[in-house]
Parts: sequence; C-alpha cells; structure tokens
Amino acid sequence: MHVVATAGHVDHGKSTLVRALTGMEPDRHEEERRRGMTIDLGFAWTTLPGGEVVAFVDVPGHERFVPTMLAGVGPVPAVLLVVAADEGWMPQTAEHVAALDALGVRHALLVVTRSDLADPGPTAADVRARLAGTSLAGPPAVAVSARTGAGLGVLAQALGTLVRALPRPDVDVPVRLWTDRSFTIRGSGTVVTGTLSAGTLCVGDRLTVLHGGGSADRRVGRRPVVVRGLQTLGRPAERVPAVARVAVNLRGVERDDVERGDVLAVPGAVDLTPAVDARLDLSGGSEPERLPAHALLHIGSAATAVIVRPLDAPPGRAHDRRTPVDAVAGPRQAADGGPQARAVRFARLTLRRPLPLLPADVALLRDPGAHRIVARVTVLDTSPPPLRMRGAARARALELARLHAGGTVDATAVLRARGVLHRGWLRSTGAAAPEKALVAGDWLVDPDAAARWRARLAESVVARRPTAGVEPGLPLAQARAELGLPDEAVVVALATPPLAVRGGRIIDAAVGPDLPGPILVAVRALADDLAVDPFAAPSAVRLMELGLGRRELAAADRAGAVLRVADGVVLMADAVERAADVLSGLAQPFTVSEARRALRTSRRVAVPLLELLDRRRVTRRLPDDRRVLVAGLPPGRDRGDNAGC
Repeated sequence: MHVVATAGHVDHGKSTLVRALTGMEPDRHEEERRRGMTIDLGFAWTTLPGGEVVAFVDVPGHERFVPTMLAGVGPVPAVLLVVAADEGWMPQTAEHVAALDALGVRHALLVVTRSDLADPGPTAADVRARLAGTSLAGPPAVAVSARTGAGLGVLAQALGTLVRALPRPDVDVPVRLWTDRSFTIRGSGTVVTGTLSAGTLCVGDRLTVLHGGGSADRRVGRRPVVVRGLQTLGRPAERVPAVARVAVNLRGVERDDVERGDVLAVPGAVDLTPAVDARLDLSGGSEPERLPAHALLHIGSAATAVIVRPLDAPPGRAHDRRTPVDAVAGPRQAADGGPQARAVRFARLTLRRPLPLLPADVALLRDPGAHRIVARVTVLDTSPPPLRMRGAARARALELARLHAGGTVDATAVLRARGVLHRGWLRSTGAAAPEKALVAGDWLVDPDAAARWRARLAESVVARRPTAGVEPGLPLAQARAELGLPDEAVVVALATPPLAVRGGRIIDAAVGPDLPGPILVAVRALADDLAVDPFAAPSAVRLMELGLGRRELAAADRAGAVLRVADGVVLMADAVERAADVLSGLAQPFTVSEARRALRTSRRVAVPLLELLDRRRVTRRLPDDRRVLVAGLPPGRDRGDNAGC
C-alpha cells in the first residue's frame, strides 16, 4: 500500500478529486458534507490501473484548520498539491507548500482542477515557478475536471508513477504510530487509526500508548496495551507492514485515554521528552536574528506549544572568532538539497507537553499568530544537558554543530556523553554503531560508563549479603532504579562474574548460600542428580529421599540455591540461563514439543518452565502458542514487538 495526502487552498476540489478517484466519500461528518468543506481528516482508497493500492489522507484547506492539515500530512511520504485553474495560487496554497517544504516532502504531483472552467496551462506554469527552490520543485502536472471526468485517467497513471518512485519503508524498525483518530466499536472496544510510516504491526503485539500533545486537561503518561485486532483498507489483517493506513483495536485502554497526537510505540524504543536541542533551518520568510520566543511544534499528528531558546548568536552579532558555528555546521543550505539557501540556527525547545521524539526526527515550527512557518526542525538531542554556566548555551551550539557536522552523527561521542543508547536511535539517525560499545539487548553501553555502573552494582550487592531467612541478592528492578538505567537488560549485561543473575535477582556467585549443613548437603546431591540432564526434575519421592521436603525446599529457594519452577518441579538455580542457551539453538519461533525435546525433559517440566521464561521476559508467547526467545531477536526488534508475526 502507498499513502498520499492532499494539500491546497479551501474549496479547490481536494475532496471532490478523492471522491472521483476512489468512489468513496472522504468527508466523515454530516456538517462537512452540508457545508461542502472538509474540517477534519478524511480517508479513502483505490487500486490504480497498474495494480498499486493507494490510500488518500484528505486534509482541510481552510486556514482555521492548518493544525489538522499538518496532522494529516506529517507521517505521509507523498502529496497531491491541488490548485484550481480558475483561481490559481492562493494564501492557503502558500502556507501548505511552506509546511510541506519544511517537512522535507519531496514526492508530489501537481493537480490543476476545474480545467473545464479555465485554461489550466497558465496556472500550472505559475505554480511550478513558485515551487522552484522548495522540496516540491519540478512536480509533474495533470489537469483534471472532476465534474466531466476529463484527465482522471491520466491522473491515475501519474499517481502510479509517483508511488512507484517512493522509497521503500523500513519494516523492521520498532513501531511508532502517531494516532489521528480514536473511537469505540461495540463489542470490540477502543480503536485508533493512523498512518504507519515504518515498522510492522501484528495482532498480539504489546505496545505502549504515550500521551503527548493532546488536550490541556489530560495527564501525560504511558499505558501498556495489546493489539487485539488490525484492519487496513476496511479488511481485517494479522500483520500490517509500512507504509499503510491502519486501524488498531486495543485491549487495555479506554477511548478517552487516546486521542490525536498520542503515539503507539514498542516499549523502550522511544520515550516522552520534555525538551530537545534542535537544528532550525529557517524558512524563506523568517528573519534569522528574530526567532519567536513561543511557537507551535508540529510532528506526526501532534502539535504542542514550545518555548524557543536560541543557543547560538544570531547572524550579525559577534561570534567566537576561533570556532564560529557557521564554519562547523557547514553551508547554509536547505536540508533537502534544494537550491534555496536557508539560515541555520540551533535552539532548545521546551515542550508544553512531552512528546515521544527521536534524534533525526523532522518537525516544523509554526508561528500561529503570524500565520507562517518559522523553520524546519531537526531533532538532535532528546536528553539535552542543563545550561547552568555563563556561556553554556553558546558552547552547546558549538558542540551540536561539531557532533552533527555534514549531516552525520558521531555516535561514539553521543554514547560517551549519555552512557547508554537504544539501537533505534542509531537506526533513526543513520549513525554507525560505536565499535567498543557493550551490547545489552537493544541497548548499547559506553565501556567507561559500564565500568562505573559495575562497580556501583557490586557495592549494592555486597551490601545485601545473604543471611538466614532473607532472600539474597538485589532485585533487577531495584538495581535498574538505583543506577538510573533505562532497561533491566542493561543491568543483566553489567552482572559479570563474580556477579550473576538468579531468579530475577543479582547475587554474588562467589558467596555460597547461607543454609544449614543438612540442606547444603541435600542441594549438592540434587546438583549431582541434575549434572547430566539439568531439566530432568526429580520426582517428589526422590526429593524426599534427598532430604528436601517442603520446608527445606522453601529455605533453599529463598537462599537462591535452587529454582522452584512450579509445585513439585525443582531445578538448579541457573536453570533459566541454561534453558535460554538451549532454546537459542532452535529455529524461532518454536513449539512446546520442540522445546521439550531440546531440553530433554517431560511436559511436566517443559510447560511450567516455559511459562516461567515468559514471566521473566526470556521468551514471549505468540497468539498461535508458539514462542520466540526475546534475547534472540534480530537487531532493532524490541521485547514488546511481535517478531513471530
């Protein structure tokens, strides 16, 4: 599927054109049809003569609904710029083009409508001349009349050419879906819609709703949800890859808890950020020395007020002669490579409502009072450092210019500054992975930071030496919180010998469990029994023969000496790690029977052991009851993503 948005002045025939192409009514509201004017986003789709499936996002053209228009075009890779032959270039045409140019939209088709009312040639020539120097420069032009049908066939052919030239989306990145609608279906529950621009959605996926950029009375937050069902183009689907218009039926959230501007994302791949450092490529009408103190930031389907704090000195003011920002940042040119030069500024944007942003995200900054686009925004850092010292802002601008010179990112320097980075950040920025980074699941850890965290972790574990009646070790969740780390997978990677992870806790493996002598003897005898087949859990009779009754097993389990998988199923303490190692050799995903045979055990042991692995997030159970080893997922897939779909 391909997704294309409309753009253009009010009443230039955008909805009429979509209706003529698809036979569907894009205007969803009775008021829209009564007034003959789109006031919300509309959606329709069709199959072109060449077999390409195209979904249209129809946006309003009235200036009062510019935020709605931007919510529609934000995630969309291509646009139909609609201009009426009898009216030509109009104010909203200019504002829509400025927005598309700021977003860097390159793929466009100029459609001159109402060709039965006026000669379309002069209008097409005028619009193409005005587009010179923007990201939309040189689009093919097609003249049509929706009333007579003239030119619609040519338009369909041109659309086919347009969508075939679109770049292939990356279907393997973690999902981040900007929602543009939320509603309830009786018997199904909450449904949200949006344009999936990258990644793949599957039924059964575990995602997080990130609230941001919505109504002022809504609290910012994160809510775990499960994908209950999917629809695309009105048909149910088990799996939807990008690019696509998709409706997602969610379990675990109410309709009022999701609205336009919220995001559905893979857990851990992105988080809400209240402030970013960014590069501003100013639009043609913006004065470089006068950035507005307050503006609106538009990205995806979200919009939020921001406070703009310039980091660099504006042009005309004295610069540090040793390292001027201009010399480090490179030529002032449009980021889309077009011929129109743009002034470049660096600024810190403080968001009124946090948004789930990533480095290299492209947004636009708009001054609603002046009805103008201020700049293209390229997010550089979503965790900017505080600016406390005199001259810190200027130094920060120089640092940003140096780190991002030539459009590339020095990932090693960023990792050194932050200590830990998500692999999704590398994919989003196109940066190469630092060579010496410690890999921890989907996270990369700076070696120096890892050494500091390991030392602190060892100190915390030593402070919790096992004593009688007290569960030994440090819980993973507590260790993550104490070290300020983003994921327990990073904690696990830091737990190198003599530290080890047992039962969701970090212990000092060099220190034996504090147990009475008879229980220690019994545990050693159990270890001898399991030496050859570590998953052949002994029967209850054998446990009694070894001297491991209910009370003895409870004490050994608390001390971390054994692992009670289920009632009557006892293995050694390292069974989870050993099972993960065995299962990593299976083709993913795998069945219970395949796991049982690989572990050389019975269903009595295999079933509860796999359920324990699910709870520990070592494996994940798929809707068809097969499982996938989370630690064995390919790079870029997160624990919440459905790798088996």
